[in-house]
Amino acid sequence: MTVLMCWTLPCQPAVAMGIPVFVLAGLLVHCVFLVSIFDIYFSSPLVHGMTPQQTPLPPPAKRLVLFVADGLRADSLYELSSNNTSRAPYLRSILENKGSWGISHTRVPTESRPGHVALIAGFYEDVSAVAKGWKENPVEFDSVFNESKYTWSWGSPDILPMFAKGATGDHVYTFCYTAESEDFGADDAAKLDTWVFDHVKSFFNSSRSNQTLFSALNKEKVVLFLHLLGIDTNGHAHRPNSREYKENIEKVDEGIKEIVSLIDNFYGNDGKTAFILTSDHGMTDWGSHGAGHPSETLTPLIVWGAGVNYPQKVESQVFEDNFLKEWKLEHLKRLDVNQADVAPLMASLIGVPFPLNSVGTLPLEYLNNSAHFKAESIFTNAVQILEQFKVKMSQKKETTLSFLFTPFKPLSDSEQMNFLKKARLFIQQQKYDEVVSLCKTLINLALDGLSYYHTYDRLFLGLSIAVSFVGWTTYVILVIIKMHTNLTKTVQANSKESTVLFYSFAFVGMMIIFFLWIQTCPWTYYIYCLLPVPVWHAVVRELPVIQDLARNLLSFHITQSVGFLLVCTLGIEILVFSFFYRSTLTVGLLVFAGWPVISQLWVQAKTTALIWTLLCLLLAIFPLMPVVGREPNIPLVIAAGLLTLLISCFSLPSFCKSENRYRNNEDMKVHFYQMLTIALSTYVVSSTHDSLKNKQGLPVLNQIISWMTLVSSLVVPFLSPTFLLQRLFSILLSLMSTYLLLSTGYEALFPLVLSGLMFVWIHMEQEALQHYGLSLKPKLAVFNFTCVTDITQFRQLHLDDVRRAFFFVFFIVTAFFGTGNIASVNSFDPASVYCFLTVFSPFMMGGLLLLKVVIPFVLVSCAFEAVQVITQLSSKSLFLIVLVISDIMALHFFFLVKDYGSWLDIGTSISHYVLVMSLTIFMMLMNGLAQLLTTKRLELPRRTKHHST
Repeated sequence: MTVLMCWTLPCQPAVAMGIPVFVLAGLLVHCVFLVSIFDIYFSSPLVHGMTPQQTPLPPPAKRLVLFVADGLRADSLYELSSNNTSRAPYLRSILENKGSWGISHTRVPTESRPGHVALIAGFYEDVSAVAKGWKENPVEFDSVFNESKYTWSWGSPDILPMFAKGATGDHVYTFCYTAESEDFGADDAAKLDTWVFDHVKSFFNSSRSNQTLFSALNKEKVVLFLHLLGIDTNGHAHRPNSREYKENIEKVDEGIKEIVSLIDNFYGNDGKTAFILTSDHGMTDWGSHGAGHPSETLTPLIVWGAGVNYPQKVESQVFEDNFLKEWKLEHLKRLDVNQADVAPLMASLIGVPFPLNSVGTLPLEYLNNSAHFKAESIFTNAVQILEQFKVKMSQKKETTLSFLFTPFKPLSDSEQMNFLKKARLFIQQQKYDEVVSLCKTLINLALDGLSYYHTYDRLFLGLSIAVSFVGWTTYVILVIIKMHTNLTKTVQANSKESTVLFYSFAFVGMMIIFFLWIQTCPWTYYIYCLLPVPVWHAVVRELPVIQDLARNLLSFHITQSVGFLLVCTLGIEILVFSFFYRSTLTVGLLVFAGWPVISQLWVQAKTTALIWTLLCLLLAIFPLMPVVGREPNIPLVIAAGLLTLLISCFSLPSFCKSENRYRNNEDMKVHFYQMLTIALSTYVVSSTHDSLKNKQGLPVLNQIISWMTLVSSLVVPFLSPTFLLQRLFSILLSLMSTYLLLSTGYEALFPLVLSGLMFVWIHMEQEALQHYGLSLKPKLAVFNFTCVTDITQFRQLHLDDVRRAFFFVFFIVTAFFGTGNIASVNSFDPASVYCFLTVFSPFMMGGLLLLKVVIPFVLVSCAFEAVQVITQLSSKSLFLIVLVISDIMALHFFFLVKDYGSWLDIGTSISHYVLVMSLTIFMMLMNGLAQLLTTKRLELPRRTKHHST
């Protein structure tokens, strides 16, 4: 057996600066690391100060009607039913006889807000803007609505206000139903769309008796926007393959037919109305959206009316997918666009200036107009995007020293002039095809140039953060070695050298400040660029320790040291890989299953080792299962509730053995109350599912029970004894009652299996301690969380504690990815919260879904707290090892973040980094929460007094 090194743990604070200061510094540094990614990769692309551009020729349409069927998938609209008929016969006849059609390709995140911004404003919101607000404008942007003479809109209060608020002047009018109407548990969500259609009809009817309104409606450059949310709501509630979703499409089709007829009649069939039907995003088969699955990113686009091409017959057309054959539309030309291209199309049809921040390219094949009009329109489009490029370039030039500025060479001032002169000359010579080709090249170059200047400072800022990262991790490793090991001896610092070092780093800091100041850089740049200075000053100050450590390490066996480093590296790489492939966790758990054999622990604790192996194998199944939420399975949730009740019954004898019968009666009441909440939660899940299935809505009693269970689950653990096993079991029962209410399938079994493994882990760690002769083996039942604060009881720190810290990080990652992945977290599936509320409330629903993610974290954190108690470890020293592991993982993901490639890749890369950074900050908070949950106890004096009489 390999001889393990023993390190001595002195009875002193974890770091020289003191624990509170160190924790605060750690939190601040990690917050900077977390926020920096948005400045480096995802800052707002918007610029202001451009001149509006519009086509000089008269437009084909006076008005435009935009129908956005929220959550409508392309295949759901275009496919034929089993009897070869369309579920949207009117729209099918339009694309076959009157208009042009295709697929609009959306970008991640496939949510309503960024989807509508892309459609109506023509640009893709950056991640940080989406996170800043749901209903309001986090950034000012121009839109087709803003450029119109008048816009009237009907629909959801979550979407319409943001375009009205961003508009200049009082010409964008909104008519919204109440937020309470967006009820996923309602008998028929199609009533949301019926509301819109009815209000549009009454609006036009009332205008006949309102001369002001009638006059406004007859102006040019008018937009009518109908936001239809019913399909999305039914998709969430019943799934896109459900009868409700398909029937809603039929109702929308009928409603659009009525509205088109109404508008044509109102305007005397003047042929000056253009119509567009599209969607903001699609939806997965399991009723969620947000990620980059084709069912979420492929949305329909049908355009007809004034200025729009008629159907174009073709003999064959090539696309990577096989949809044309499935939809029986091979003979009609399919015109695909990017979602942002719809905005310039709308602007061109009604002759308003292109939205100032639009990055869309006008899809000319949709236009039924002269070659001259198309050439002028695409030229206007190119100039509008070039304007953004010029503003972006001048901004960057002003904030960069002239000798450091590197311009975007393909679009130098002379090149820009050449492009514009050539295009204007071709228009005069009526060489319209050459104009189109030249302008498309100019648009692509301008977009590349925009990206170039937008990412101009990326390398500089990225290096600053990377240097800070490496410095911070090095400092934490030095703190562990210096303060918690005997690998180095105490070295007295030379005060003269320390002073010189301080002034040297201060001088470097002053130079950085001066360099940033003369370039008028944003204040955040100062933080990112100055952060390495104090961090590396702290590292260099410990140079004698590093030298002493190097001498000591040379005395150890090289094979052992290299082997230890290789095992550590392999362990961290497995954790990193698990973010991409959940099945990696299964491999890790299979290795964990063999740990008792590898470490010889099975010799002294065969039963415990066998249970450990079985539970590891059982937990290893979960990462191989489909992502949670795809297939609801209520019987499994009920089975998990019944299994929890069964386990609770088996645990009753342990309460009866308590010596203090008086205290025991109080504990029994708490235990029975927790069993009752488990039973109620199981009933509520079953009852709510049946009620929603029968379209009877969420029963009020079930909702009250759910919220009461949630609140009580946060308090009841504090009423249980602080004996180790009793308190941990109480925490499990309380959190399990809430987790059941938030479950829809197999994930309900996950906390049970995870907790079982945590209980066995505690036993195994006690066996490991005895195995290495570091401790006696007292019964776990006598351990009390409140009696472990004496620092003199802390034992020597063992190399095996690195393995303990790794186990904790691995279990934390397993708690997150055991039942889901990044895409499933990004995707918004409200089915999990139906026991609490069915009316759409993004922040309330998001909070409940976050709670569902946090519960397994809490279980693992409390088990880790118990491990620290039974192994008599300083939680501070062990946490520093955890910090190093998570920071090395974060550095991996920092270099893996990208903003190119597929939008799913981009979304995943930022999600990974944000998650691992949040995890580090979160573990600091979890550590405190776990201590609170395990050590504090509430007394109920009134009940005690009543009981004794």
